[in-house]
Amino acid sequence: MDVATRALLRHFLAALAYRTQKALRGAPPGFGTFAAGHDVRTPAALLRHMTSVLGYAGSQFGGGRRRPDPLPDLPAELARFHATVAEVAAHLERGDPLLGITPEQLLQGPFSDAMTHAGQLALLRRLAGSPVAPEDFVEAAVSPERLGPDQAQPNAPDRVWPEAPPGWTPPT
Repeated sequence: MDVATRALLRHFLAALAYRTQKALRGAPPGFGTFAAGHDVRTPAALLRHMTSVLGYAGSQFGGGRRRPDPLPDLPAELARFHATVAEVAAHLERGDPLLGITPEQLLQGPFSDAMTHAGQLALLRRLAGSPVAPEDFVEAAVSPERLGPDQAQPNAPDRVWPEAPPGWTPPT
C-alpha cells in the first residue's frame, strides 16, 4: 500500500474519531443505555460494535480477531473505541502490510461500517431528545494526529438550526 493511500485511510479514521466524538460530546447522563426500540442497539452497544469492527480491521494487519466484552459505561466504551482507532492508525503509519485484504476492502468494509454507526449515534441523540447541532464537515478540523477524545470544536457550525432544542443559541 503506497504512502498516499495510507495517509488517506488515516485521515478517514480521524474523521471517524471526530464524528463519533461529536455525536457523543455533551450527551445527557444515561444516554449510553438509551433504548430506541426493540432490538435496536444502545449507544454503548453501538460503540462496542464499532470497536469490534475496527478490531477486525486491525486483525487484517496481523491476524487474530477481537470481540470486546461490554464495559461498565459509555465513557469507558468511548475510551476503548478511541484507543482502537489509534491502534489501527498506527498500523497504517508504520506501513504494516495488509494480510489478504486490499485497502479498498478495508475502506468499503470495516471503516465504512464504523462510520455508518457514528451516524447512528447522532440519530440516537436526536431520538433521545438531545440532538447534535449541525455543521459543515468540510470545514471540520480533522487531523490524523488527533484520534482520541480531544477533538476540535466545530469550525463551521450552522448558525440556523430550525429543529434546535429549547435554549439553544447560535454559535458566535
